[in-house]
Amino acid sequence: MDFLPIFYNLQQQRCLLVGGGDVALRKASLLVSAGAKLCVVAPQLCPDLDALIQEHDGEYYPTDYTAAHLEGVVLVISAIEDQAVDEQVSADAKQQGLPVNVVDKPSLSNFIIPAVIDRSPIVMAVSSGGQSPVLARLLRGKLESMIPASYGRLGQLAGRFREQVKARFETLNQRRVFWESVLQGPVAEMIFAGKDRKAEQLLEQALEEGSTGHSDGEVYLVGGGPGDPDLLTFKALRLMQQADVVVYDRLVSRRVLDLCRRDADRVFVGKACNQHVISQEEINALLVRLAKEGKRVLRLKGGDPFIFGRGGEEIGELMAEDIPFQVVPGITSASGCAAYAGIPLTHQNYAQSVRFVTGHMKDGQCDLPWPELVQEHQTLVIYMGLLSLTQICEQLMRHGMSPRMPIALVENGTLPEQRILTGTLADIADQAAVTDFQPPALIIIGKVVALRDRLDWYSQS
Repeated sequence: MDFLPIFYNLQQQRCLLVGGGDVALRKASLLVSAGAKLCVVAPQLCPDLDALIQEHDGEYYPTDYTAAHLEGVVLVISAIEDQAVDEQVSADAKQQGLPVNVVDKPSLSNFIIPAVIDRSPIVMAVSSGGQSPVLARLLRGKLESMIPASYGRLGQLAGRFREQVKARFETLNQRRVFWESVLQGPVAEMIFAGKDRKAEQLLEQALEEGSTGHSDGEVYLVGGGPGDPDLLTFKALRLMQQADVVVYDRLVSRRVLDLCRRDADRVFVGKACNQHVISQEEINALLVRLAKEGKRVLRLKGGDPFIFGRGGEEIGELMAEDIPFQVVPGITSASGCAAYAGIPLTHQNYAQSVRFVTGHMKDGQCDLPWPELVQEHQTLVIYMGLLSLTQICEQLMRHGMSPRMPIALVENGTLPEQRILTGTLADIADQAAVTDFQPPALIIIGKVVALRDRLDWYSQS
């Protein structure tokens, strides 16, 4: 490697910044975030840099740079964007043995400022050695998306207990094993769930027992979204990667399921119309049993677990059995499928409200409050209604909805194989039969459907 990565303690240390423009402002922000005392020399300052200097009680010298400005500083950055000045700053700093960085000029620098991922006290840095700063920033962006901000609070908690752990365990290996168990187990999960006090209690217990102090299982009720894995939340991805068992339903796409931990056991509990592989009561009991065996159980559902996902029933059972759990919302199918179909669920001119209902049939009938669903400026979204499509259209027209009301069917929404069929209440059922639309599919009814031809972005991308 061309540069040795180091972390430099700049707390209350005078650091010289040459330059007063936007580039200098970015470097100044990094310096003050690291606790440095800012010293800026430049004929002029941009307003934001002036405000930053005043806010952090820095020093400003409204003049051109000279070697005298190096007196008493520990580090130098030149962001003046003047080749002659940059070369002079570099030469003077090196002559005095000071670390110097000249922005975007590696040949004049003896240290590089990396792209930083700040989860203080955990700080990570990515550098290309000055060869491709843009690539370094792109990699930083990927890491930012993978590392929750709560890792900072986890690091702070570990720091508070560091000396106690050193006193409790004699050898370095014992301390390493202890910390690995703590930082990958229930203590960390409590931090990620925002339960910092509970995390501290578990860590105190683990320290007293000389173990993680927690052997119970846990259930993660996670919304897998409408199908596109890029729509998963960061928290969902993290829990999917650490679960011991995955309990998933029919609406979870294969692409989402593939992101789960590879060696986790998988249990399919999907339901189709009149073809229940396992009842809801049996699913509840399964989650309880697996958690009581000490396993981390991922209950992975399509869409959002609290929108026609029966998540409330499942956590009710977990609460009754005193089993810890977390709930991670997902993008519900109505939102995801409508967006990818180019259909806004609300629109100032066409729909000021939206209503979600389920078209699931019981005893061959779709029992819905039909008069309430017939509203002029409302978008109606029907889940699990494809098999009762004919009945739905007939009932809506019978209760006063116009036969010409636009309607859309979305099959495999948000996925590359997405299909969309549009029509009216009067003709959509016949069209669906001819085109062989299959569940899972979403039904969207309302004037907003007419906007699809103009707003269809996904199929054209």
